[in-house]
Amino acid sequence: MAIFAGMKHLESFVAYIQTEKRYSLHTVQSYQKDLEQFFLFIENDYQLQEFKLISHLHIRSWLASLSQHEMKARSINRKISTLKSFFKYLLRQELILTNPTLKIISPKNEKRLPNFANESSMDALLRNVEFADDYKGKLERLMIELFYQTGMRRSELIGLMLADINYYDYTIKVLGKGNKERLIPISKQLVDLIQEFVALRSNLESKESSHLFLLENGKQVYDKFVYTTVKKYLSLTTTLDKRSPHVLRHTFATHLLNAGADLNAVKELLGHANLNATQVYMHNSIERLKEIHKKAHPKA
Repeated sequence: MAIFAGMKHLESFVAYIQTEKRYSLHTVQSYQKDLEQFFLFIENDYQLQEFKLISHLHIRSWLASLSQHEMKARSINRKISTLKSFFKYLLRQELILTNPTLKIISPKNEKRLPNFANESSMDALLRNVEFADDYKGKLERLMIELFYQTGMRRSELIGLMLADINYYDYTIKVLGKGNKERLIPISKQLVDLIQEFVALRSNLESKESSHLFLLENGKQVYDKFVYTTVKKYLSLTTTLDKRSPHVLRHTFATHLLNAGADLNAVKELLGHANLNATQVYMHNSIERLKEIHKKAHPKA
């Protein structure tokens, strides 16, 4: 892909969203992949040599090709978001005169209800499943407990520092999307698990960072390790199609709302920017209330 000034603008954009916008590594990698796919399409189908020659018609053509491959609206919208951020950056750098994404309309996302584990499944996992009584077992147990008891994102868990744990106030400081900090309360039981793990962690021969979660070789845990761990343990007590860290985030929110938690409080705990993102969990709670009403009310 020699076009577009040898890709140097893509490199500078990636550096920008990494250092200034402080996007997560996962987001940065997704943006870069989206843009490389778009550039390849422009090169192969239109042989364009400059950014300023790209119009909304070229972008629509690319999006149409994605739809033909049955790509879902949610994935297409993410790619549109990538292009909007990139062309906005080019405009600010005065590399283009107009932003072609302004004429792009995003397709409506299909409504998806969050997948979550029921309370009996989580109870079985945390009470009956035996975690190995060694460093790796303690690490895996603590990750599962933290996801379920705090609802934090995978990137937030990976980024936790030792200094983020307040053992006296029973809170954890989490660095979320947009570099926004929030405090999440935790139980004494969870504090005890953290202290037990930190004691084991201090015995590691080589520690490369001050992050809480390190592997036995002293290196920081990574995306795939966390995902594989959660999937392994959820598979033991649930039959869900999806068994990811995000399912535990959904489970945290749903169980709170089922127990009568205030929607705004759940929003703050999850680190959502607006209430709309949190309200999706209300559907599961309402369905549960309907079930209770149907069973309990004589006229239901």
